[in-house]
Amino acid sequence: MPSSLLAPVELTDDERAQLQAWTRRRTSAQALALRSRIVLGAAEGRNNSEIAGELGVHRNMVAKWRSRFLEYRLDGLVDEPRPGRPRTITGDKVAEVIVRTL
Repeated sequence: MPSSLLAPVELTDDERAQLQAWTRRRTSAQALALRSRIVLGAAEGRNNSEIAGELGVHRNMVAKWRSRFLEYRLDGLVDEPRPGRPRTITGDKVAEVIVRTL
């Protein structure tokens, strides 16, 4: 039974498809897949405690990602760039070094 205190999460068909794709894709970051599962559970009308118990996370984590999704939609689930010095070595250069060593 949905709580009257929780804001309902309603998904468009495109949002639902994207969230499901993130949960299934092997190349998705596991954090993004978990956030997607949280939002999908919220969209099914489950409360934070139920979702947290099913996914093995804390209820506060579920509340955080539910509210981030409601505020920013899909963009709220994606990791933001971290502060600090930008990379000086490109991903292509790292791949080249790995190929050479193997």
